[in-house]
Amino acid sequence: MEITVNDITSVDKEIVISATREDLEPKFKEAYKKYRSQINMPGFRPGKVPVKLIRKRFGDEIEQEEIGNYVQEVFENEVVPEYEPVGESQMLELNWEDDQLEAKFKIGARPEFEIEDLSAIEVDRLVHDVTDEEVDEEIERQLKQQGNWEEVEEKITENSRVTVDAIPLDDDGEPDEDNKAEEVIDLTKEESEQFREDLDGHEIGDEVDVEIGHGDHSHSFKLVVKKVEKLHEAELTDEFAKNASDGEAKNVDEFKSLVKSRIQSYYDQSADDLFKNDIIDALVEKHEFDVPEVFKKQVLNQYVERVKQQSQGQLPPDFDEEEYKENMQDRAVRDAKWFFLNEKLQEKFDDIEIKPEDIDEHLQEQAAQYGITVDQMRNMFAQNPQQLESLRNSIREDKVFDKLKDEVKINEIDKETYQKRYDEKIKA
Repeated sequence: MEITVNDITSVDKEIVISATREDLEPKFKEAYKKYRSQINMPGFRPGKVPVKLIRKRFGDEIEQEEIGNYVQEVFENEVVPEYEPVGESQMLELNWEDDQLEAKFKIGARPEFEIEDLSAIEVDRLVHDVTDEEVDEEIERQLKQQGNWEEVEEKITENSRVTVDAIPLDDDGEPDEDNKAEEVIDLTKEESEQFREDLDGHEIGDEVDVEIGHGDHSHSFKLVVKKVEKLHEAELTDEFAKNASDGEAKNVDEFKSLVKSRIQSYYDQSADDLFKNDIIDALVEKHEFDVPEVFKKQVLNQYVERVKQQSQGQLPPDFDEEEYKENMQDRAVRDAKWFFLNEKLQEKFDDIEIKPEDIDEHLQEQAAQYGITVDQMRNMFAQNPQQLESLRNSIREDKVFDKLKDEVKINEIDKETYQKRYDEKIKA
């Protein structure tokens, strides 16, 4: 048996496992012995069928099975410990001709690189203190949400809710009555913005022609106004405060403080998530190295699996997997590079330690998220070691980010500046 390694790139290797019948004969003999005890043939007692006859009748199937087992054993026992492949290794060929075996695999190798000077990396970090105006806007939104709609004989305004018959128009502009549908359009919502100008000032009985969509994807409709409703907002009272906060706030002042705290928590979490994303981008840009093709393919497959999970376990009917993967190539390279950077950073920050209280903190957060007790969540993880290891990896990554906050240069900027720089980055 011989193992040959051919470099495809600095991180992609071709592994060739070569063997002869002489190498495999002990495996074959054991297999024939095993099957001899299991095969029953007319004219022979159980377990007494001659091996020559078994070879003649079933030899190809038995030997092919043993060849597959042999290749798998060699790969796991010889290749994996020696070359430590990353990603999902790919079998390219498996040939057995003239008593000669040749199996080819494509494997990924960890890229070799060193962490650059982290102090030379600059990252923007969003810092925002919630204003009273933002609190008032959120409370106003909740008052509208909990308000009541009253049917009125008034003209439509941007604060109206309108019930219409939506009738599609054909290419000649004629209404298709067979396909009309009743629709409710809440003009106070952002998604109804396209209808505001068309419907503003109209009243019950009016017919309004509208275009939905843009360019080649636009459709013409006639909207027949059937009902106009006016919103009566809920009143901000202590009772409203109690109900809207599930009892956390006992009066209006406490409710305002609670709303402010929740908005601030949202901004703080968003700022933390954005910082992590931005620092990954900065680190990836700073470090030049290749990623194994098989590892990139693994990342792309994970993206597809995520789409499947978000669609109740099946890909959408019109989902083009190959096109999707092609569009996600750059993202896959970025995420693959971060995987290896994260590994390297964990080596650099060798004082990172996961303590029991770290795991308990994450279990408490997830238990609260799913509405179960911490003990129930702990039992779930205890029954799934892979999920527990995933949790530990997540904690390690968080600790890496905590370390990076002390290493890189952070520019704290306000919301408007951050948004402006983000928009410029997207356009670039």
